[in-house]
Order: sequence, then C-alpha cells, then structure tokens
Amino acid sequence: MSYEPSGEDFLSPCLAEADFMRRVLDPPAFGRWLSEFLPGVPGTADSAWLAPAVVTDRADPKLAHIDGLNLSRAWMLEGIAKGLKAGDRRVPVLRAIAMRHREAALPAVTGEHYEGGHWLGTFAVYLTSGAGIAK
Repeated sequence: MSYEPSGEDFLSPCLAEADFMRRVLDPPAFGRWLSEFLPGVPGTADSAWLAPAVVTDRADPKLAHIDGLNLSRAWMLEGIAKGLKAGDRRVPVLRAIAMRHREAALPAVTGEHYEGGHWLGTFAVYLTSGAGIAK
C-alpha cells in the first residue's frame, strides 16, 4: 500500500487482490488471510490509514486517474468489508474509509473534463450499484 498512489493509478493492486480473495474464501478464512496480507488495517475509523488520494489537476489525463483510484478503492473496501465475518472489528473501519473515498471522488464524475468524464461514470456506477458485492 505504501506505493499508492504512483500518480496515475486508477486501481489499487493490493485492494484488488484482497477483493478477489474475499470472493474465493469463506469469511473465517478470508479474515485470517486479510490479517496476514494487510496487517495495517487500523482498529478505529478515525485513523489516517489509506486516506483518499488528492487530484491536483483534473484536466491532466494522468492525474484524472486518481479519481478512479478513489472510486475503485471505495468499491473494493466495501467488498472486503462484506467478505469478513459479522462482528469483525475491521468492518466498520473499512466501511468508513470506503465512504471517505466515495465522498472524495463522486463529485468529480462530471463532464467538465474529458480526461475523467469519459470513463469515471462507469466506476461510479459500479460503486453506487453495489455490483460485485454479492457473493
């Protein structure tokens, strides 16, 4: 996670791997796997862990990817939370961090700049529809 964002990412490799693993492991096994894979998930939602990335210029085609990164992080964090057992202390933390990413990126889903406007809508639909959350 320390290499994110590189400056033009639109997907998180680490969160994508974890989101995949929650689809193939049952909740107890996934919880154990996640503890080893992402041991830095904090115990409280007020942590600064995995803050939304900041887009400094939405008209820059590479930097516009950062809004996509925030949207994809949000949907992957929601999926990861869904894959954990009910009562796992990480669930409310992951959901709160997902909400921060959602709030940071959804306002950018406009037609104002072609660089993000032509594709961010698909990420927003994936996030807001909950596609991929059900097992």
